[in-house]
Amino acid sequence: MLRVKMVKLMLALIIGIALPQLVAAQQQLTLKDALTFALQNNANVRKAKLDIEGGRYKVQEVRAQALPTINGTAGLTYNPIIGQQVVDFGGQLQTLKFGQKWNSTAGVQLSQQIFNQQVFTGLQAARSSEEYYNLTSQLTEEQIIELVANNYYQVLVNRQQLNVIDTNIKNVRVVEKIVSNQYKNGLARKIDVDRINVNITNLTTQREQVINGITQLENQLKFSMGMPVSTEIELPFTELTAVSQLPVFTDSVDLANRTEVKLLDNQDKLLSLQRKAYVAEYYPSLSLSGNYTYSSQSNGFDFLTSNSSAIGFGSSAIGLTLKVPIFNGFLTRSKIRQADVNIKKAQVDRRESTNSLNLAYENAKIQLRNNLNTINSQRKNADLAQEIYKSTQNNYNNGLASLTDLIDTENALTEAQNSYTQALLNYKVAEIQLIKSNGNIKSLVQ
Repeated sequence: MLRVKMVKLMLALIIGIALPQLVAAQQQLTLKDALTFALQNNANVRKAKLDIEGGRYKVQEVRAQALPTINGTAGLTYNPIIGQQVVDFGGQLQTLKFGQKWNSTAGVQLSQQIFNQQVFTGLQAARSSEEYYNLTSQLTEEQIIELVANNYYQVLVNRQQLNVIDTNIKNVRVVEKIVSNQYKNGLARKIDVDRINVNITNLTTQREQVINGITQLENQLKFSMGMPVSTEIELPFTELTAVSQLPVFTDSVDLANRTEVKLLDNQDKLLSLQRKAYVAEYYPSLSLSGNYTYSSQSNGFDFLTSNSSAIGFGSSAIGLTLKVPIFNGFLTRSKIRQADVNIKKAQVDRRESTNSLNLAYENAKIQLRNNLNTINSQRKNADLAQEIYKSTQNNYNNGLASLTDLIDTENALTEAQNSYTQALLNYKVAEIQLIKSNGNIKSLVQ
């Protein structure tokens, strides 16, 4: 009795340990889950976030130019032969030695920019650069969301196509049994049985191709998410649903919410600051400097009066340096003109980008209208093909239709069902483009 209780307890423990893993293995990957995972693990997203961190350090680097600079110095010199100078004392020439064999020095130097317009402009540019990296990271996230969503729907469509093929194989196998029985009873020809078998073989081959295609698409989805390709995933079938009506359209799109436009604004600011930095080369600069040095000299080894016979003394100086540019061969003028050209190019890019964003929005609306019409048409076409197939199958069973008619209607049904599924995919892709055009692509993650 005790042994039975122990076995039950061990089984309960094993089930308790394995159950969470089983549930985790069966957990379905929704679109929101896929996008959330991608935003945390995609390589491009992670590198963009590292660029933000690097941008902060870049700001600190530029800020350092406006802070004081302090350097310490120390030196020890041994003079085996002390230099001499010839001196005229009342018409008599004499030689005098200057210095000692051992000289040591230690000091500190300080410098501080008081006015330097280039440095101040560089600080503004560094802050704008930090904003640029933030916007670039945001744009990267939006691009990854679009990529993962498109890959996700591609997997769903191919899985639905696999379901269509499985259904058709099931239907054809039913017909194959009927034809085989008819052949055994002398009511069908051998060629009819062969034609059905050929059709089953073609559908089976097509099924294998679709399965391989699904595996490739799943691997592409996992790669775009930043997930190991070896990870098993399961997508819910109900994610790709039928569409009955269009979303609400506006006459024009507000581009202020688009990250691309915000990036253009930031680039304009950076180009303007770059021009100001070049103009600042015409400005004078003023800097403060100061130093203190302590020196020691002795005929014996000495470092800073460590020898009792050493002589030590200190010295210091404080100064201002004014630098006034006068002429540099028109170098600054050339830089300013190049900056003007870059600003004009940016204006052209802005007009082109704005037109491109408006074009994408208008095309997305057109695609949605066209795809909705196609969905409605293909849905009716698929329903009609299903009715024709059932009618033809019934007529064939009653000897009123040929096997050729039955196979043709079965092929037409498969084509209609696949066309309907593809129309759903095209609508979803266009829907993503519309959401992106409105600047709301991140709403897919919410």
